[in-house]
Amino acid sequence: MDHRTLTSAPSILPLYARAAAPLIPGASLLPFVPGRGSEVPDVELTLPDVEPQAARVADYARVCGFAVRGALPPTYAHVLAFPLHLALMADGRFPFGAVGLVHVENSITVHRPVEIGERLTLRVRPTKVQPHPKGRTFGIVSEAHVGGELVWQGLSTMLRRGGGDGQAPPRDAERSTNGDTGPQGTAAQWRLGGDLGRRYAAVSGDRNPIHMHALTAKPLGFPRAIAHGMWTKARALAAFDGRLPDAYTVDVRFRRPILLPGTVGFASAEQGDGFRFAVRDARKDTPHLDGLVTPAPTKQSKTTSGRKRAK
Repeated sequence: MDHRTLTSAPSILPLYARAAAPLIPGASLLPFVPGRGSEVPDVELTLPDVEPQAARVADYARVCGFAVRGALPPTYAHVLAFPLHLALMADGRFPFGAVGLVHVENSITVHRPVEIGERLTLRVRPTKVQPHPKGRTFGIVSEAHVGGELVWQGLSTMLRRGGGDGQAPPRDAERSTNGDTGPQGTAAQWRLGGDLGRRYAAVSGDRNPIHMHALTAKPLGFPRAIAHGMWTKARALAAFDGRLPDAYTVDVRFRRPILLPGTVGFASAEQGDGFRFAVRDARKDTPHLDGLVTPAPTKQSKTTSGRKRAK
């Protein structure tokens, strides 16, 4: 494996420009443009000494609906790792560009709450390309360490649409929800403004054009801008604020995009020591997200997050 240690977080806008370059006819012939390789490169990027800034964490928490606390929201380490994700996918050896990929699944394990003053070492690496009925998938594994202790893990599964393998078996998450409508009823409705994508981009750095405006989403196949999947996951977790254990795993599958502006319904139900939850269209009841929170073993550490253990 090719191990690379960075001295600072990569700048996102130039990476987006490189990631979008394969959309330009003939650009993929250039050596620095992704899209030439046949396999995901075996590389790991490390960014040490990352200190989350309290003001930025607070801004992110407000956009996603979390209470502002002394610990990071459970999805915030994904935001910190996101520039490294783009750097991986902007590698000229990568088989396709980041723009146009679909985030289909996301798993996060919080091993313990992370205080804002703690310094993190971030590591990200891709997984191999796998066949999928609708195209090909690969994952990006992210880890956050504090002083050598693994405190947070994430796995983002990305789909490259087209050329699907009809013989490929569905993933476990897809099998588990076939014929399953998830929690019933509506615990809350969220009215989402047309500027939500831009507001979330400002606090996360994810400025994929499909989220920014209808004018930039339409060339990529969407009638209007769509909400970020990770905003939807974060907003759903915020609904459990104060009820989550210190250590847990939350798995979600992104079903259909949320067009902006729009109104969605949130539903949840206890399942064992955890929770199942779902986000659906408020009018048509079409599914946008299915999720499951399950407790994980707790590491011995101090906590200041104000969260309660699940009973």
